[in-house]
Formats: sequence, C-alpha cells, structure tokens
Amino acid sequence: MRHRNNIRQLGRSHSHRKAMYNNLVTSFFAKERIITTKEKGKELKRISEKLITRAKKSLTQTDNKAGVLHDKREVMKVVKDEDVVKKLFDRIAPRFKDRKGGYTRLYLLGKRRAGDAAEMALVELVVREKSEKEKSPVKAKDAEGKEKKKVKESKKEEKKKDKKEEEK
Repeated sequence: MRHRNNIRQLGRSHSHRKAMYNNLVTSFFAKERIITTKEKGKELKRISEKLITRAKKSLTQTDNKAGVLHDKREVMKVVKDEDVVKKLFDRIAPRFKDRKGGYTRLYLLGKRRAGDAAEMALVELVVREKSEKEKSPVKAKDAEGKEKKKVKESKKEEKKKDKKEEEK
C-alpha cells in the first residue's frame, strides 16, 4: 500500500526517479530558472523549497557551526555539485531570509512538447539575481528627465563620425 507516499512516480523506478530529481534540482539552483514538464515541475518546486528552507535555517545559526555543517551535508544528499551548494547557502538563501515560504513559482507554458505532447512549465525562483545585462541600465534619465542613449550607441556614432571625417 502507498498510504501517505505522495511523491510523483512518473513511471520510473525509485533509483531512476531519485537521480532525475537530484539532477533537476541541481540544474535549477545553478540556473535559477528551468523549463520542464508540468509534473516534474511540481515535484521540483516541492523539493527545492525544502532545500531553500534548510539553507535559510543555517543563516540564523552563526554560532552553531555543527548545525550549519549538518544542514550542508543534508542538502548535499540531493544536490551533488559543491559549487551549487555554496551558491544555495551564500547567494540564494539570503535573498529569502525575510520570506516565509513560496520561494519558487511555476508557470504553465500552455505549449505541448512535440514528441509526446507533454505539458510544459517554467519553474523559477521568485526573487532572482540580476544578470550582467539587467544590471547595466539600458536607458538612464538625466536631470531634465530626458533619456540618455546607451554608452555603446554613442561610441558607435563616434566611430561613424570618424569614418566620415577620414573619407573627406
């Protein structure tokens, strides 16, 4: 009997399912956003939120190093990459220190995969770290409220002017 065993089996053996979820969670924390099937996404959300809570708990245990080490080892049972575990504890967990749950969001994409018509979903962290592209402002406003052009565009214009002057 399967009473109170709520994990989605997805037609796989226990070892295959465990390895698949471990790899999925590791990729999710590495990229912070992942596209997968709806059913895998629901289970990924469940597993990853438990791991984020575990990492968040270690933020409050600054004096208890044994507790922090235990939390890291428990997370490493699921996430096999040490760099990703370090990222989870150092960069991801502090973003959610004031949040009491709901660290991930699942968007149903509405598309169906071409091969087997599986429903696809996007799973991402609610609070994402800004990438290099997002950190550099596309358009900044000056004191008068006018939009300034990007630095790259102004450099391109200067090069065009230099070429025109050379031609003359």
